[in-house]
Amino acid sequence: MREQLLAAEKVKAIDWRDGALYLLDQRALPFEETWVRYDSAAAVAQAIKDMVVRGAPAIGIAAAYGLALGVRARLAEGDDWQMALEEDFEVLNNSRPTAVNLFWALNRMRERLYRLKDSDDALAIMNAEAEAIHESDREANLTMAQLGVDLIRRHQGNLQTLLTHCNTGALATGGFGTALGVIRAAYLDGLVERVYADETRPWLQGSRLTAWELLNEGIPVSLNADSAAAHLMKTKGITWVIVGADRITANGDVANKIGTYQLAVNAMHHGVRFMVVAPSSTIDMNLESGDDIPIEERAGSELLELAGKRVAADVDAVNPVFDVTPADLIDFIVTEKGVVERPDKAKMALLMCRKRLH
Repeated sequence: MREQLLAAEKVKAIDWRDGALYLLDQRALPFEETWVRYDSAAAVAQAIKDMVVRGAPAIGIAAAYGLALGVRARLAEGDDWQMALEEDFEVLNNSRPTAVNLFWALNRMRERLYRLKDSDDALAIMNAEAEAIHESDREANLTMAQLGVDLIRRHQGNLQTLLTHCNTGALATGGFGTALGVIRAAYLDGLVERVYADETRPWLQGSRLTAWELLNEGIPVSLNADSAAAHLMKTKGITWVIVGADRITANGDVANKIGTYQLAVNAMHHGVRFMVVAPSSTIDMNLESGDDIPIEERAGSELLELAGKRVAADVDAVNPVFDVTPADLIDFIVTEKGVVERPDKAKMALLMCRKRLH
């Protein structure tokens, strides 16, 4: 199936060329496809904050390239360039708090930095490390897609009606996608009748991004309000909810886009299987449970305004952009290392001891 998946790749959001990082501005989609060039670590960090690039794996990849840009700038400053580079680590590290892929990618870049020898071409090596992080995520996507399709085929081999939340496709990753990668692969395998995409308030990633990706590939998709999900599970024969993740803790709790938790509760009530698809870089074994995950809250204006115009009454707004789904509501966690069924602490530890599947 790998070659079939590769042939189906149509969208990318991150491009590294000519010594610069190019990001597809996801704020402008689906109406405009605009690429923005970045030449510094600080500019990449701002792009992450401003949601030019979003999705946990894509954020990590962008941060790695941002650090590579920092290396180039610091090398030009003189002998203390590694110490000066700490400022770039810090600004990138503080760009978003919840998605652990950001910190994983920066830690990997730091580890490679520490292994440099005086005779090494530091810029070439750090550029290559960022590129390796990008390619590694792309390969992980392909592996996860195949594993997820195997689960769908094994549990229900007929045409499936799927529901997904937020955007987890090529726009959110280094390539094929996580949860949306599984959905794309299942469609290619003839297993999908229709996909329901939550609109995903307040940034409308489902409306603007997921629907756009699926539409471009000819996959039958219907958009729905987030609050319609339980009704659809009851009336539309939905068989799977398939979502991504921004951080998974040692016990299998999952932080993902706000609204995921209520999807899992509703899925359990309606007997709908719940699958989380994420690379192992999303797993944070240093955190015991979801209670330890820092949950980002963004400005209330994202709820109170539309296109810069206030649409709400004169009230305050609370705007958490992630929530935590407890492990006991999850049927499967799919990673490039394998699948965990009904996750718990022991199963997550065993998964992390495995090598990547190919």
